[in-house]
Amino acid sequence: MTDSEPKPRGSFFDAVRSRTVSPEATDSVPRGLRVATAFAWRLLVIAAAVGVVIWLVIQLKMLVIPLMVAILISALVWPAFTWLLRRGVPRWLSIVIALIGTAAVVSGLFWLAVWQITLQWGSVRDRTVDGVTQFRQYLLDGPLHLTTQQIDDFLGQAFSLLQDQGQALWSGALAIGSTVGHVGTGALLTLFILLCILADGGGIWRWTTKLFPAQARAAVDGAARAGWVTVVNYARTQLLVATIDAVGIGLGAFLLGVPLAIPVGVLVFLGSFVPLVGAVLTGALAVFLALVYNGLWIALWMLAVVLAVQQIEGHILQPLLMGSAVKVHPLAVVLVVAGGAMIGGIPGALFAVPLAAFVNVAGVYLSHRTWETGQALAPSDLIWSTVPRPRRRRE
Repeated sequence: MTDSEPKPRGSFFDAVRSRTVSPEATDSVPRGLRVATAFAWRLLVIAAAVGVVIWLVIQLKMLVIPLMVAILISALVWPAFTWLLRRGVPRWLSIVIALIGTAAVVSGLFWLAVWQITLQWGSVRDRTVDGVTQFRQYLLDGPLHLTTQQIDDFLGQAFSLLQDQGQALWSGALAIGSTVGHVGTGALLTLFILLCILADGGGIWRWTTKLFPAQARAAVDGAARAGWVTVVNYARTQLLVATIDAVGIGLGAFLLGVPLAIPVGVLVFLGSFVPLVGAVLTGALAVFLALVYNGLWIALWMLAVVLAVQQIEGHILQPLLMGSAVKVHPLAVVLVVAGGAMIGGIPGALFAVPLAAFVNVAGVYLSHRTWETGQALAPSDLIWSTVPRPRRRRE
């Protein structure tokens, strides 16, 4: 085709040269398909970015998990810490009192459990041996008429299954490292980060906000403040849920006459902070004690109590209380916990809800441009309370 010849209108080459699409070509594509395509490639970019972030978190889990644990512990002790600060107690002394007080409460619960176990261990051990012997004899003489070889085979299979499941649970519990040295390093790093957050949270946050452009600092500061308040509410609610679980299962064990009711309640309380593993181990312990000490029927009643409490927690307390505290729908709470467990195991389940709550509240804050209204949060609720609030932008 020469330059003198007329060029067909709306040709592909003209569209490429002008970098525009002719009205005819645009009209040939349905509007719904254009909108769907625009959303699709943007969603692909977002998914790729999220995938890169998850990959980086997995690669840096030795740093990320201690940081997240320290933030959760900070949120847990924050009410007591800020209460001391409002009473005029120096910051360093408030840190010491809050951390030592928390450690004292946890140690006291452990001591109470160990003391009760020591008092009743001899009786429980003897009843356990008698219960196992009676159950074995029932399998031999009862309606099943099992042989000794069959019982030994079943026990071997059960032991292998428990060993495999125990290794899986243990691997998930030690997701921050594969050796004791890794766990110890993570614990020390968590303690160091916790002390830094409580001692100089304002300085850390001032440095963090400087990483963003000046025009975005007010929005980032406000969104993070709102997210932190939500994380504190999550920690308070988790403490309440753990207390209800402990009282429910411990009281059920006491009323049924199961031994070691107090240690069971204490272990349920502490185990409630560890998703998946805590509920499984503490519930199984209560049922096992009821079986070997009180017999089959009491064990079944104990199992019913454990299942009822866990169902109430999983389907009522966690979704409703946690959903209200973290401003996330109850269905979303269940889904993010399940998704976090599938992606990151126990740490993923532990951090899923507070992380989702933080992202949700921060996103709503940014989408509504709340920082432009000048609405400030109470400084006592903020871990970076020493950071000056950004000035309201003049219209």
